[in-house]
Order: sequence, then C-alpha cells, then structure tokens
Amino acid sequence: MDLLDTLTAKGLRREIPTREEALAVLATTDDELLDVVAAAGRVRRQWFGRRVKLNYLVNLKSGLCPEDCSYCSQRLGSKAEILKYTWLKPEQAAEAAAAGLAGGAKRVCLVASGRGPTDRDIDRVADTIAAIKDANEAVEVCACLGLLSDNQAERLKAAGADAYNHNLNTSEGTYGDITTTHTYADRVDTVNKAHGAGLSACSGLIAGMGESDEDLVDVVFALRELDSDSVPVNFLIPFEGTPLAKEWNLTPQRCLRILAMVRFVCPDVEVRIAGGREVHLRSMQPLGLHIANSIFLGDYLTSEGQAGQADLDMIADAGFEIEGAGQVTLPRHRVDAAEAAGHACAPAGGACGSGGGCGPCGGHGEAAPAAGAATVAAGQDTAGVAGTGSAEEDAVRSDLVRVRRRGAGTELAPNA
Repeated sequence: MDLLDTLTAKGLRREIPTREEALAVLATTDDELLDVVAAAGRVRRQWFGRRVKLNYLVNLKSGLCPEDCSYCSQRLGSKAEILKYTWLKPEQAAEAAAAGLAGGAKRVCLVASGRGPTDRDIDRVADTIAAIKDANEAVEVCACLGLLSDNQAERLKAAGADAYNHNLNTSEGTYGDITTTHTYADRVDTVNKAHGAGLSACSGLIAGMGESDEDLVDVVFALRELDSDSVPVNFLIPFEGTPLAKEWNLTPQRCLRILAMVRFVCPDVEVRIAGGREVHLRSMQPLGLHIANSIFLGDYLTSEGQAGQADLDMIADAGFEIEGAGQVTLPRHRVDAAEAAGHACAPAGGACGSGGGCGPCGGHGEAAPAAGAATVAAGQDTAGVAGTGSAEEDAVRSDLVRVRRRGAGTELAPNA
C-alpha cells in the first residue's frame, strides 16, 4: 500500500509523517493489519534491531492521591479496592528493585502517587536512589513523582537519577475532560523541567479513554515536539470504582494500530508498551514487540500483569533478545545530540512509563505493609476481578483486570 511504503521510507529517514498520514494508520482495516505491523517493524528494526528493553517499577507510595484523574485507581474519591501505603524505606525499595534486576531489567522506575513531591520527598527518593545504586552500580533509575517544582529536577539529577517520567496522557483539547485538579500545561512544564535539568525525559499517553483518532494524533505529535527519549503507550485499565470503569473501547487490533502510529511519528525513540497490554493486546502481545522496543516486566502499580517468566518466554519465542545492561537503548545520533545538550540519555536512553505519575502502570517489591494497608495472607485468592460479570463485560475480558495484592506494600513476593 502506498501509505505504508511512504511511512516506512519516512521512518527510515527519521522524517515526521503528516497528520493525515498518522490518522490514516488508525483508519486501516483488519485486512491490512499485518501489513501495518510489518511496516512499523521495519522502522523499529532500523533503529533498535531485535532488542527489547525491560523496565521494572517499584511503587514507593500507593493510593491516597489528592488529584482527580479519571483513569486512575488512586485518584481522589476512588472506590477501587487497591493497596494503600505510604513511603517505602530506601532499603525496602532496593530489595524490590533487586527482584526486577534479577529478572533481566536494566531500568528501575521509582513511582509515587500524589500531585508532586515535597522537598522532603526528594530527599527520600535521593536516599532510595543511593540504596539501589549501591547494590547495582550499572542500574538505570527513572523517577516518576508527579509535578515538579523549581530545582527539584536538578536535585534528582544530582542524586543519581537518569530520567524522569511524566505523561501527557491525552490531547490538550480534551485534557480538562479527564482531570480538573491540574492542567495539560502543568504536565508540559514538568517534562521541560526534566529536560532542562539534564534528565532523560519520558512522556507518553493513555489510549482507550473515549478519545478520538484526532486526539491520539494530537498527543503523539505533542510528544514528538517535546522530544522525549521514551514514549510509553498505556492502554486504559478500566478499574471498578473509577469514572472510566465502563470505558472498554479497545481491541487488540486497535492497540496495534495505535502502537504503529506512535512508531511512525517517533521512529527513533524508545516506544514502550506500558500498562494494560495484557488486558487489551492479550494473545497478540508478541505482535506488539515488532513495533515497540520496550516493556515493563511483571505487575503494574495497582493491577497485576502476567508472570515475569511469561514475559521473558514471550520475548524469546517471538525471536527477540533482552537488551543488556551494557547496550545503549537509543540510536547513536540521539545519544550524541543529547550529550551535546547535556541530557542524560546515555546509557539510559529511555525512562519509565506510568500513567502520569500515578497512573495505570506500576511496580512490585517485597516490603512490610504500612499501617492501614491491605494485607493478603499466603494462599488467599489474589484475583481481585473487576466487573459485574455481565455478558457484555465478559466479551471485553474484564476478568483480566486484577487488583495487585503482592509485592510492594504486602508480605507476598513480587511477580518478577
């Protein structure tokens, strides 16, 4: 097809497509889907070979968020029965990180719910970074703490952080429909603060919130304009107890089209399949690896992912290889440009992807439960299945939305 030939050629030249071409990718038919995946796969292989980067999230603080992000199970007023706990101690976070690194992850993403960190919180995270890097000097660390105030990004950089994640989530035009307690401009400002401090900037989106094709293209072009090193693509996990619990708008085919559109618009950037891949891509996850070059290993912030070993088996069975600690994620031209600008994308070359600082991605780790946190006895059912069990919900696999009951904030081992 002429469209895919054009997009492939542009991607191999690092040339941005037109908005009309990006929209056309989302409008392709199921009969054309494998052609779309193959075209995006050529661009992915040009810049990233057959490597897959593994990222591991440590949930430093869960729930109790004052923001009203409609997609989030940790939002103000959420009735989702998630784990709630306050800050992990540095040694607890380091123990959690060790589980992911043992599974092959090269990056640890430190996530905390909330509007943004206080200066005391920055001190906590700095101590946590030191504890993690003392145990594994080569590990890449990304922080995801919400909106940053002046000089906080610089303090994180000085503490040893390699990257900072803050997602735009959706288009500027529809942002007010999703969140009212902060603005789209606030998010852009935080990404720019990370860039300005020399951190590798990571920013992505959440698909499946009822947005239009135009909204998806708008946010991806905005991410391209921000020049993020990493673009995590989250697929909405519709938690019961949140305003978007009934938003089941995605199919595996649509998810693949969205990933392909992101790859064509951001050809030489780390594209990560983030939260919701098990829920929405399901058995077609391996096809997603032909487009994206990065995933999370194991569980998410407040929901369970597939077993870590299943992730590793999937990568191997699809003919890909795990990116090693000594390999640079980004293509050489991006590394050189970042170094010239004083940004820290080498050797990191990416960052963590979570739903905007407190969104649908997440972490794991073994830690003692905080006061008031939900605890789960060994052997107890951990499904946490959402949904009413209606035929309509069964058709969209609401049974795959499982509340996380293991890892950080519990006495159970993480899913690594």
